[in-house]
Amino acid sequence: MPTDNWTAWGLELAARHLSSMPDRLNHSLCVARRAHEVRRGVEDPGRHLVAAALVHDLGYDPELRRTGMHAIDGASYLRSLGAPDEVVCLVAFHTGAEYEADERGLADELAAFGRPPQGLLDLLILADLTSSPTGSPISVEDRLSEIFTRYPSEHAVHRSVSRSREYLEGAALRALGETGQPM
Repeated sequence: MPTDNWTAWGLELAARHLSSMPDRLNHSLCVARRAHEVRRGVEDPGRHLVAAALVHDLGYDPELRRTGMHAIDGASYLRSLGAPDEVVCLVAFHTGAEYEADERGLADELAAFGRPPQGLLDLLILADLTSSPTGSPISVEDRLSEIFTRYPSEHAVHRSVSRSREYLEGAALRALGETGQPM
């Protein structure tokens, strides 16, 4: 699957798998824009961060659901396509996925993917947490509040974000330190 333009590849996949969910597609496009903005000055040798941002939510496509955890399902699909390992692993671990996998009893499934470089993961987390579910810019604090409002307290996502909040905020701060950009 060699390509010279991973962004175009990611855009095509996002359009194919998320077009029936316009808000999710708009969110992914916003995450990609934010990833493009924050990656300046950060080493991304394969230029995979923006592509990962575009495809990070593919696992929400009902046709790709296997475990019910979108990060794992999306990463599994990308791996089956022969996507670059860095993209696959960024998708698998984005935005505290290890906490959600633990809540859902899917830690072994997530462990099938290697952990990506923390610096790139921090940038993807920042981009995801500063993009609303409908594709508008949002603060990290407001995004976390929105997640807590959208998911009831007994839901695995609510519980995992409650547990990972400090990690997520730390990742966003580390990413901001790398880029020098405001939240």
